[in-house]
Amino acid sequence: MSEAITASSEAALNSDAEHRQKLEFNKLQKRLRREMGQAIADFSMIEAGDKVMCCLSGGKDSYAMLDILLTLQKSAPVRFELIAVNLDQKQPGFPEEVLPEYLAALDIEYHIIEKDTYSIVKEKVPEGKTTCGLCSRLRRGILYNFAEEHGVTKIALGHHRDDLLETLFLNMFYGGKLKSMPPVLHSDDGRNTVIRPLAYSREKDIARYARMREFPIIPCNLCGSQENLQRQVIKDMFQAWDQQHPGRLETMFRALCNVEPSHLADTDLFDFREGSRRSGSGQAIATAEPEAAEFGRLDILNI
Repeated sequence: MSEAITASSEAALNSDAEHRQKLEFNKLQKRLRREMGQAIADFSMIEAGDKVMCCLSGGKDSYAMLDILLTLQKSAPVRFELIAVNLDQKQPGFPEEVLPEYLAALDIEYHIIEKDTYSIVKEKVPEGKTTCGLCSRLRRGILYNFAEEHGVTKIALGHHRDDLLETLFLNMFYGGKLKSMPPVLHSDDGRNTVIRPLAYSREKDIARYARMREFPIIPCNLCGSQENLQRQVIKDMFQAWDQQHPGRLETMFRALCNVEPSHLADTDLFDFREGSRRSGSGQAIATAEPEAAEFGRLDILNI
């Protein structure tokens, strides 16, 4: 009798734990969907008829980006196409079967591009130096060319809010510039448009979502390169701030979205003599608010 009661109690506890976990997942997924929908609306990332190429690295961020975009696509007020693309750079030990198996199960068009950039990077970068810079430039060039050849209108990357803030501080600390990763980037030659749908989402939320979804994560250090130590310094600083001063990162990101050119010191950005903003080439520009497409905004947010 006592054994039956114990078994029943354990079953009840397990059922309760599963229920709480499901509620937690639903709440997290809803938050990430809302943040992505807001970013898409605020920056006009996706429009009717777009062909969006989701660049998958096998990391948590790109998995989460594709996963949430697929859920939004089903109920979006505008029709757009999604394709997934992975670049196999022939790093030793790269598990070639992981992404094709995962993507095949999603019933989505996908492409695996095979280019041996690993050998090029190893040849060009001295031993002991980080290879990430050259590797990423080669990767971008290959993906951008593929996008143009396949009629892609938007290239989606998995950078999140923390990436944007880290890049801002990296440029300030080491580059002497006040700039970050824009949520939308148009290439100078007009060939490509890059979007970052996770621009409003926190890395820790994405990491928790990836664990709950059990994505088949592929490690990013297969090449054996040293990590970007400068970025790691910024990451450690942010983690300390997040623990010691809750809300600081959120305030910092709001500042990134709320710039006052007249209260900085860039004479190419603001004409301090005339008191007007410049276009960046020394020409003053009007400061009127752009006309808002509120109907489209509301539709996107109701995804």
